[in-house]
Amino acid sequence: MGFDHTTVMPAEVFAHQNLKPGDICVDGTLGGAGHAEKTIQAILPDGLFIGIDQDLDAITHARNVLHPFKQNLILVHDNFSHLSAILDQHGIDPVNAIVLDLGFSYNQITRAHRGFSFNRDEPLDMRMDTRQTMTADIIVNTFSQQALADLFFSFGEEKFSRRIAKAIVRERAGHPLKTTRHLTRIIEDTIPKARAAASKIHPATRVFQALRIAVNQELDHLSRFMEQVPDLLTRGGRVCIISFHSLEDRIVKQHLKTYEAGCTCPKTLPRCVCHQQPVMRSIVKKTVTPTPGEIAANPMARSARLRVAERI
Repeated sequence: MGFDHTTVMPAEVFAHQNLKPGDICVDGTLGGAGHAEKTIQAILPDGLFIGIDQDLDAITHARNVLHPFKQNLILVHDNFSHLSAILDQHGIDPVNAIVLDLGFSYNQITRAHRGFSFNRDEPLDMRMDTRQTMTADIIVNTFSQQALADLFFSFGEEKFSRRIAKAIVRERAGHPLKTTRHLTRIIEDTIPKARAAASKIHPATRVFQALRIAVNQELDHLSRFMEQVPDLLTRGGRVCIISFHSLEDRIVKQHLKTYEAGCTCPKTLPRCVCHQQPVMRSIVKKTVTPTPGEIAANPMARSARLRVAERI
């Protein structure tokens, strides 16, 4: 299977990794391997690159395109939230750089036929790792009306979550939802036309986001990863994380803020009793965003936000 992939903020990510020959680097969301080749070249001749992805198509693609660097390469079909265990399994100490690009690849939208896009008519699947059993089909056809409404509101920030959930439950009573086009039509028919016309995004965007997050447990995996970050990095090592919506960015921001603060004592105490010291520091103020030129060339990058932090 071919792999079209437009890497988001490649120059910014590469610069902030602060690489040198001999470093050990991790790309936890390998995708189309867009960040990989330049990273590997920077750590040659003795460096090690660990590429991880839960999508087997990405691992197969990377094995082909990165074949010239196979002596410096480890590829793992897994989720980045298991990085601590992966490093232990390979006898690897804390690493010098970690990159996460939390967007899904162009291949997943256009070629995987797993129902990630509302612009295509495909099965309601949405699994990034096809080994798992939960699918979007199961969610929309078996979850209660209240559970669907809560999911669309919590993970999609969809204002019409209750109305959409009610329409889905009504429709599935006679015709189970099996395709993205069927679901998209229900959403388009449910959201008020004036509100849909005034929006910059397609009416189905937030519901599809919510389903994808739920199917793949994306926020849970990100939270588990962020809990490990300080122990995964050597002193001076950096983590670069690109998020694409506020739910992801909030998790990253809150964890980094905790690691920078150190002390976790309640503010009501007169002095610190936990004696915890800061373990990370942010390298950039707030976030790095794509340039207008990159957004024009790749509209999918418009919502991308990069945070960078260093182990101290």
